Amino acid sequence: MPQPAKFAVLLLLWAYAPLSLSQTPLSTPATAPKASTEPVQPVYGSIAGTIFDQSGALVFGARITLIRDKQNIQEVTSNTDGQYLFTNIPAGGFQLTIAFAGFATQTSSGELHPGEALTLNPIALSVASAVTEVQVSLTRVEVAEEQIRIEEKQRIFGAIPNFYVTYNPNAEPLTSGQKFRLAARSLIDPFTFVAVAGTAGIEQWQNHFAGYGQGADGYAKRFGAAFADTVSGTFIGGAILPSLFKQDPRYFYKGTGTFRDRAAYAIAMSLICKGDNRRWQPNYSGLLGSVAAGGISNIYYPAQDRGAGLIFENAAINIASTAITNLFQEFVIRKFTPSAKNHDTTQN
Repeated sequence: MPQPAKFAVLLLLWAYAPLSLSQTPLSTPATAPKASTEPVQPVYGSIAGTIFDQSGALVFGARITLIRDKQNIQEVTSNTDGQYLFTNIPAGGFQLTIAFAGFATQTSSGELHPGEALTLNPIALSVASAVTEVQVSLTRVEVAEEQIRIEEKQRIFGAIPNFYVTYNPNAEPLTSGQKFRLAARSLIDPFTFVAVAGTAGIEQWQNHFAGYGQGADGYAKRFGAAFADTVSGTFIGGAILPSLFKQDPRYFYKGTGTFRDRAAYAIAMSLICKGDNRRWQPNYSGLLGSVAAGGISNIYYPAQDRGAGLIFENAAINIASTAITNLFQEFVIRKFTPSAKNHDTTQN
């Protein structure tokens, strides 16, 4: 066969061979699987929604937590449009917790199906009904008022008034009204009348102020004079002058230090006092109060018991008696004053 003929035959064999092979398969399976025409369902889905407040304003920055099986799965925050979005969430039941400062925490639950893009209904936050904590701060006047109430309960042996002593070294200064009230409270106390009555009785027994005479008339005069001394001394030295000079008429218990230091302090307190500015200063109120009360007593004392000499003599006696009383206050009286508060006695 000529070469061109051989070429033609080979070409024909090459052209028909694939067709023959495709039309006549070598083997055919008895049961071939049929290809599925249904689309594959995705497993994950998404959850979206919007957050408002009670006024209808969109809430930006709310914290939304996705919870499943009591475990936090994801957490997102709402955007400026109040919207939030969770993606790649497995199908199944879920719960959302929405929290925002100043508002009550809200919850929302639902069921996410495979491949579902779930949009929840808008959630409106309500203002939290939290308990407002109110801190009440007392004024200095109110603090002083409370301290006076404590002092008005101080009684030696539970009976004798001990109002003009403070066991609080940092006691608040008294207002003028409080100084006058403390003076009045001291004067109307029943024991004050008992003390005046006893003083008048001793004076009559010793025939002091002989010009008053004896008997009921003499006793009445001595009682009236003693009570007048008490009123003038208490109001002038404990209220009027302390208000003018802005000084505290009370004895500030020390309670610490050596015996010598405390004794010197108690004696010095008959000549110095605390000012309303909390600084130590000369006790003008007490010193001038004694002189002023002595001057007023010249009005009702018998003629032989009057005069400038007696006024200053009595003022000196008053200062000495105050120093002695202060020593008792510092070392003795507190032990017999059951209602005395156990304040810190550290001095400023």
